[in-house]
Amino acid sequence: MLKIYGIKNCNSMKKAFDLLTELGLAYEFHDYKKQGIDTETVKIWLDAKGQDVILNKKATTWRKLTDAEQQTALASKENLIQALTQHSSLIKRPVLATDTGYIVGFDEDAYRALK
Repeated sequence: MLKIYGIKNCNSMKKAFDLLTELGLAYEFHDYKKQGIDTETVKIWLDAKGQDVILNKKATTWRKLTDAEQQTALASKENLIQALTQHSSLIKRPVLATDTGYIVGFDEDAYRALK
């Protein structure tokens, strides 16, 4: 079964939910805001996709961090994992876990290919 990570009130998430439903694909939803995100999951994502894909530098949350906080987050993988788990809004949404890996961000073609 697919597992989708994100927050409920996000346009990208709504598009993802709608398309998965349209395609008849069953999924489990993990809501960062309600359930948080653990360091091991974030580490797996970073190992699989890299920080440039996982870290959403366009996020309002990222822009609200001070330059020093941003630099600290980027100084090491451990610091970045800590920042992403503390501020889950920094994680690009959605993250869709599939049998073959992860799709990060809403990618209609990649979702349709799951059918």
